[in-house]
Amino acid sequence: MGDHFQMTTESLGLVAGRFKVLAEPLRLRLLQAMERGELSVGRLAEQLGTTQPNVSKHLKILQDAGLVMRRQEGNTAWYSIADPSVYQLCDLVCNSLRDRLAAQAGMFKESPASSRKRR
Repeated sequence: MGDHFQMTTESLGLVAGRFKVLAEPLRLRLLQAMERGELSVGRLAEQLGTTQPNVSKHLKILQDAGLVMRRQEGNTAWYSIADPSVYQLCDLVCNSLRDRLAAQAGMFKESPASSRKRR
């Protein structure tokens, strides 16, 4: 969405859909957990402190969005990252947020003059 080209309404809808998928904190936690490699639904539920049905529901949404892939081995479903670029997006957003919060925190730091006035 830069100055390079004008996106169609349909394309913008697809981009918005991707952001909507990533707008759920549990899904971000699932992606974070899988950053180190493939995990089973049970292991993900255990790591995140939630139920297997809840994890499965969110993994299905991530899979439908093309962000994760599923592999079946016997009775166990294994999930891994299908689109590693999601981590670049998360890094971009996290770094921007960190910088913004640091700048805001800097606005509230006491100046030497203001701390002397209160003494």
